[in-house]
Amino acid sequence: MPPAHSLEHALSAVIPGPHANSLIEALPRNERRRLLAVCEAVDLVAGQVLCRPGKPLRDACFPLSGCISLAASVGSHPPLDMVLVGSEGMLGLSLALGISSDVPMLGTVKCPGRALRLPAAALRRELERSPGLARAMRRQLFVLLGQLARTAACTSFHEVQARLARWLLMTHDRAHGDHFHLTHEQLADTLGVQRSAVTIAAGAMQKTQVISYSRGEIRILDRAGLEAMSCECYRASLPAAPRR
Repeated sequence: MPPAHSLEHALSAVIPGPHANSLIEALPRNERRRLLAVCEAVDLVAGQVLCRPGKPLRDACFPLSGCISLAASVGSHPPLDMVLVGSEGMLGLSLALGISSDVPMLGTVKCPGRALRLPAAALRRELERSPGLARAMRRQLFVLLGQLARTAACTSFHEVQARLARWLLMTHDRAHGDHFHLTHEQLADTLGVQRSAVTIAAGAMQKTQVISYSRGEIRILDRAGLEAMSCECYRASLPAAPRR
């Protein structure tokens, strides 16, 4: 494993400002260096499963770009996306509570990108000597719980088009680009609706030229227009700014 200073320098050279992990960047310098020394940079591949319900978490993951969905399953229904994790947070927040048992949700790469990965056991060791990391993870876990509650309420009370706009905005925030790939089927599973409902909602968005959408390729054309179509849950779900 390369020393901390060389890995930190290499990351700063190849990953521009927006493509960094805010949780790590907000850590005290000595804690950040120690954490980087035990991480490895990896690719996040669309559709890649990072954790499964009922299975222990093997690796923690700090996205630098792209995003990971955390989804809940009920019976034979497709998993329903509950929250997106991007460069504002991490996968494996429960470790800050000393919980290393089975994970409750399915973690899948929604948009490809890059991440820093380390074994769950290594992160637990870092938590024992890094109070700043423990505080940052607990804060992010609190934010995650709020986002989960917001998603549950949004799914129950808001129309499909507003909910679709919200998820597209959240994906846009974390993809660090105006273009990403999400199929009708993926969007239907995300929202817990039929594909026909996504077709109608996405068609209305295309008609007003806030997005272009063809064969799963989505491009955000009018960010302000998409925000106007979204429900208030988007603003309430914005990533929290990490604090040192």
